[in-house]
Amino acid sequence: MSGTIFSIIPPIIAILMVILTRRVLLSLGVGIVSAALLLKNFSITESGMVILRAIQGVFISDGELNTWNVYIIFFLLILGIVTALISISGGSRAFGEWAKKRVKTRAGAQLTAALLGILIFIDDYFNALAVGQVSRPITDRQKVSRAKLAYIIDSTSAPVCVISPVSSWGAYIIAMIATILTTHGVTEFTPLGAFMTMIPMNYYVFAALVLVFAVAVFNINIGSMKVHEDRAFETGQVVDPSKEALGEVKEDLPTSEKGSIGNLVWPILALIIGTVASMLYTGYNAIEDKAGVTIFTIFENTDVSASLLYGGLFGLAITIILFLVKRIQVRYIPLAVKEGIKSMLPAIYILFFAWVIVDLIGQLSTGEYLAGIVEKSNLDLSYLPVVMFVLAAFMAFATGTSWGTFGIMLPIAGEITAATDINMLLPAMAAVLAGSVLGDHCSPISDTTILSSTGAGSHHIDHVMTQLPYALIGGGIAAIGYLVLGVTGSSLVGFITIIILLVVFIVIFSRKAKLQV
Repeated sequence: MSGTIFSIIPPIIAILMVILTRRVLLSLGVGIVSAALLLKNFSITESGMVILRAIQGVFISDGELNTWNVYIIFFLLILGIVTALISISGGSRAFGEWAKKRVKTRAGAQLTAALLGILIFIDDYFNALAVGQVSRPITDRQKVSRAKLAYIIDSTSAPVCVISPVSSWGAYIIAMIATILTTHGVTEFTPLGAFMTMIPMNYYVFAALVLVFAVAVFNINIGSMKVHEDRAFETGQVVDPSKEALGEVKEDLPTSEKGSIGNLVWPILALIIGTVASMLYTGYNAIEDKAGVTIFTIFENTDVSASLLYGGLFGLAITIILFLVKRIQVRYIPLAVKEGIKSMLPAIYILFFAWVIVDLIGQLSTGEYLAGIVEKSNLDLSYLPVVMFVLAAFMAFATGTSWGTFGIMLPIAGEITAATDINMLLPAMAAVLAGSVLGDHCSPISDTTILSSTGAGSHHIDHVMTQLPYALIGGGIAAIGYLVLGVTGSSLVGFITIIILLVVFIVIFSRKAKLQV
């Protein structure tokens, strides 16, 4: 049943169950079982073997250690330990008191998180986790719900990474563009030039970023976000006490009065510096011909997961050194290790299940089936950008991966435009990038969605359900922009259209927010 309409059943089952039951692991487990049964024509024994191989694949790939997944897991565990050590050292307390004197409003706390999300653009994984660590003390002090913080983190990380040429995302996309341009003999753009030209055509990115700032400034709370924000504002409970938040130390750890803001700031800076330096190092070493090395080729070849691990170890070392310098009792270190690891286990469990179901969905060729629908249709070219946007969004939503969607849909955009109108190449590829990020934002099985929940210390499904309305609004506005682009042939007219629609939305909903206060 691979590559047929049946291939979309497992992700749909998993996603619907997540939304209806709010039980992530159970829903992913059902999705995994249904995918395996479809792959092996409902043979129980063979389906079980497929699941076991997929589980093995999380750790072992092609007879070797799957370093991507294993290093990400180690990085999460290290981050949990660092967080616990910072809490015990008094760093979180001191930073919260420092921020309270300078960030005096809920809007200010949200804007601080959003600006940090834009500034830390090297990698979406690192962005989600680092911004969460820095922002949590600030937003907690101002009674901003963790669900709102997770939304801010998620809606600034991938959107910024996908338009930044100096990022792991940008390098990957530029490399793909280079192949597509060469394949179709397009010489009027360099790969970097094509990427830069596509930035203003990435309508969803701009819609998502504008909405984040509008939500922060005008207190626009839609759907279940209002429930979380009202509870946080009225009771000070930033998470639903009846649910388990990801990435948060559960035990009441002892807190030293000797700690200063440096006990939080320096470890986070060490994480950033260590990770960026490692990305440059691993990227440079991976290039065989050093003659033509540029910053873009370095990021194209960097090992993101290894860099996160090295940066995490460097950050942990600095955290322990500061812990000892403050002469805080060494006997608390084992407690920090224990509670830090325990705090990250729920996130790791969800990631593990997500990796397994994504593997099985890949074997079912769900993405290829969806892509084939467009290739076989006699599509009016004026609808091409909006169709590519919607299909990429659905594919990323169903498969939980924007990068995988890039890999499938960008070459297809090249094939379709080369056979019809090559002038539509860049708009079509920009629509693919935008749709992939939208689908990633909506998908509960997306690793970046899971890590945004972890970084914010939010319950995962609370984050998914509160972000969904904003993502769909941004996606709807972007879709209209792509429709206008296709009909008029002008990316500028499409861009102006989305700006007008965003302004209309903000005016209407900001007035509603004032009436509700």
